Amino acid sequence: MPLFRLLEIAAFVFGACIGSFLNVCIYRIPEGKSIVSPPSACPKCGYAIRFYDNIPILSYLLLRGRCRRCRVPIPLRYPLVELVTGIAALAIFLRYGLTSATPIYFLFVAVLLVITFIDIDHQIIPDRLSLPGIPLFFLLGFLVPFVSWVDALIGILVGGGLLYAVALGYQLLTGRDGMGGGDIKLLAMIGALIGWQGVLFTIFFSSLSGTLIGVALALPAGRSMKSRLPFGPFLAAGAIAYIFFGTEVIHWYLGILR
Repeated sequence: MPLFRLLEIAAFVFGACIGSFLNVCIYRIPEGKSIVSPPSACPKCGYAIRFYDNIPILSYLLLRGRCRRCRVPIPLRYPLVELVTGIAALAIFLRYGLTSATPIYFLFVAVLLVITFIDIDHQIIPDRLSLPGIPLFFLLGFLVPFVSWVDALIGILVGGGLLYAVALGYQLLTGRDGMGGGDIKLLAMIGALIGWQGVLFTIFFSSLSGTLIGVALALPAGRSMKSRLPFGPFLAAGAIAYIFFGTEVIHWYLGILR
């Protein structure tokens, strides 16, 4: 088997294993619990999960989606997160190869995945992820040749400042809180790695996709568009989209304007 093919398989397996750890983070961080100890256990019966029951994706299939002891159903999200993280690792490797950008972008996507599922469940974006992420990804950005530190610094200011201005304007016009502070910190973190151009792309992508999905969810059920829809997952999706094809889209758009 060619070496590159082996590396592709290794990237997917590694990503799926990290996805198993991300499941722990998604469950424990909102509860204020340690992500290191105690070891994973069934939340229903307390059965300590053995290593052979913790193989990403495969164990879920072998156990038919149930705890080995009490047979309570295991949420489908667990293998889904593992699968998505494995695919993300493979996709980033195929896009950037054996470069410094690959592990940095994978860490970035992993954090965004944790934030996405926490925001879906609890409609919060934990400060313990976004705030340390701002200096962390700004510093790691020095190892990625695609964005200068100046662009990244502007990205932090634009990301945090632009959403803050939008949230403040919405509050002044409607008298209601709109965008949460967690979204503002998240976009500042995003700008720290992908720069101000990435921030603008992320805002456009997330606003468009959020509007389309919001309308699609509201119309069939006859619900009001005022119902709250977490915006963090759309920001995360926009940032991930930028990593893969954002610069190409921007160049294409600028070419049309000429």
